[in-house]
Amino acid sequence: MVKSSKQKSKYTVVFFLLLCIFFRGLSVQQVFAKKAEFNGLNMSMCNLPLLSDAKSRSISSENLTGEKGKGAMATLKEGSAAEAARDLGLGWKVNPYIDIAAGKTVLLADIKGPGSIQHIWMTFVGNQRFNILRFYWDGEKEPSVECPIGDFFASGWGRFAQISSLAVCVNPGSGYNSYWQMPFRKNCRITLTNIDEEQSRLFYQIDYTLTQVPENAAYFHAQFRRTNPLPYKDVYTIVDGIKGKGHYVGTYMAWQPNNDGWWGEGEIKFYMDGDKGFPTICGTGTEDYFCGSYCFKTNPENPKEWIKGRYTVFTTPYAGMPQVIRPDDRRWESNTRFGLYRWHIMDPIRFEKDLKVTMQALGWQSGGRYLPLKDDLSSVAFWYQSEPQHSRWTLEDNLKWEQEHD
Repeated sequence: MVKSSKQKSKYTVVFFLLLCIFFRGLSVQQVFAKKAEFNGLNMSMCNLPLLSDAKSRSISSENLTGEKGKGAMATLKEGSAAEAARDLGLGWKVNPYIDIAAGKTVLLADIKGPGSIQHIWMTFVGNQRFNILRFYWDGEKEPSVECPIGDFFASGWGRFAQISSLAVCVNPGSGYNSYWQMPFRKNCRITLTNIDEEQSRLFYQIDYTLTQVPENAAYFHAQFRRTNPLPYKDVYTIVDGIKGKGHYVGTYMAWQPNNDGWWGEGEIKFYMDGDKGFPTICGTGTEDYFCGSYCFKTNPENPKEWIKGRYTVFTTPYAGMPQVIRPDDRRWESNTRFGLYRWHIMDPIRFEKDLKVTMQALGWQSGGRYLPLKDDLSSVAFWYQSEPQHSRWTLEDNLKWEQEHD
């Protein structure tokens, strides 16, 4: 019986597979699978053993450009710690920090891509609200990140609070760490502007990798806002004017109630893809959104009487209230202040065309009625999106808004 061409082809493939398995020790999957190169991004314990052609680089005051073999080259003539290193000289700890004069902008990074920022460490001396970080991707004229340095690291009050989360860690005594992945294709520029009247000082390290970036990787964004006080019956806007496709990944809020009593009955709302009067996603309360409950209070002596307890700080991988600043902590301070974060790492808020996020500020008044609050609120919204650039809310916009509502 003569075999058909189909049968011959089938036997040829089987024979080839047997040869590969016998001589190379390959599995059937390995024979047919197209080799997938690991690009060194999206790191986890699972892919940590995988080799990659990605190149590790780092920018600091000891290597301002991140170039290979160009670290620790500052001379005693130019180094910020030249006096301390005068007996040791070149190659020692000669330039560990930079000073930023009042009103000046310094370039922290200017990186040619493709690649991705994987970790940022900073420690800072100065007014954190008056020193502004800006990140620009791929030749942008307007920044995708514009945020005071402390608020970017979920530390808006200028006071230390330890944070242990996946996206941000704040460690003693003031070690700020960001683990947000920030891919870019052509270029990454990072600046720091000191709008204070006094000099500031920065120790920093920006760790990144040079590698191929997937086509569907979006750009990282962060935007700061503040309203003080929130007008009566107004709703606080965390972010607005986002246009394009992307996903919202985090909220940081620095909250100061200007009334006695509980302040967190308000709801968060996500208006997406054409939502007008009513949102697609609506929370049930401020402490609920930040993954707590019952006013963030605990009473160890009688858990059922939680209302008589005290605010309890907590820090977890995805949410926390790491900061409760009580008015008796220092002299001349009034009003309890709170720092809260919520990272949407496992539950990003995805949008196709546009996004607006708001938060209500509500307390209680007589008769079991809600009380609209006039609180001091500031926030940072974190998200990824495709270009074109979102509509920015600049520091100038914030100042103009406060003047118009004064």
